[in-house]
Amino acid sequence: MEPQTQTENVADSQPKPEIKNQKAYYKFCGHDLTITRDLTNDIGLSAIIWEAGIFLCRYFEKEKVDFTGKKIIELGSGTGIVGILAILLGAEVTLTDLPPALDQIKFNIATNVPPALRHRSKVEALSWGADQHTFPSDYDIILGSDIVYSRSKYTALLETLNYLSDSHSLIYLSSKMREHMGAMAFHSSMAPEFFNSEVVHQEADNDINIFKLTKKPPAS
Repeated sequence: MEPQTQTENVADSQPKPEIKNQKAYYKFCGHDLTITRDLTNDIGLSAIIWEAGIFLCRYFEKEKVDFTGKKIIELGSGTGIVGILAILLGAEVTLTDLPPALDQIKFNIATNVPPALRHRSKVEALSWGADQHTFPSDYDIILGSDIVYSRSKYTALLETLNYLSDSHSLIYLSSKMREHMGAMAFHSSMAPEFFNSEVVHQEADNDINIFKLTKKPPAS
């Protein structure tokens, strides 16, 4: 459905009352979501509900995924829509972004995740290439939607993906294939240096690809 218009357990946090801006409504996998974009604070790109995130949610719906028992981390969570759906589908999810975006994520979790499930959610600040070492390095699944958008951040992103994953991890990256921003180069030449990569879904009309990555074994 198209829209109509540091470590903390989210169960213990309260949404900030000033976050009451533009709302969008979705339904994925039988779950109704109300996603609020915080336009009262300067959080920039994190206040946008990106198409790539919507398509990743649709992909999970199409594949009838069940994340029960999975330990997941989402990079660049933004509004939190993808990570929130993963919680509702059974996962224990850590949603990450830069500090200014965290209150927006917490608000949307409090709005969409029933209290009995909120113990499975965490919201944490994560700056790629800088502080990933404070996180575990054995996530079952790593999620990212439209996080491949800036050439200057690609090395740091790969460092972070490398650290957070092990040989059993699955990484799903939903990317708008913006050639001028180097997304094609990232997926065709940079990521394959460290990860096996395949396109598992394409939205040709919107030029969005969903990639599934697995970590390559260390070179002998």
